[in-house]
Amino acid sequence: MKIEILGTGCPKCKKLMELVEETVKDTDVSAEISKVDKISDIMNYGVMITPALVIDGVVKVAGRIPSKEEMKNWIKGNK
Repeated sequence: MKIEILGTGCPKCKKLMELVEETVKDTDVSAEISKVDKISDIMNYGVMITPALVIDGVVKVAGRIPSKEEMKNWIKGNK
């Protein structure tokens, strides 16, 4: 599973990264987590507001930090 955090480094982007790492550990899923911080790369996903979360190439949320429960459901659904 590939999880990407889209953002330029704002506090919300950093918080999303922390939550994603915690959630992946909690769900015991094998995932590659990466940060996408280049504006052009972020725009390639059609995202206009950050932070955003992308799982296996699909934008799950943009402009807000999702709850851990939301993330768990998305991660489990992508197993």
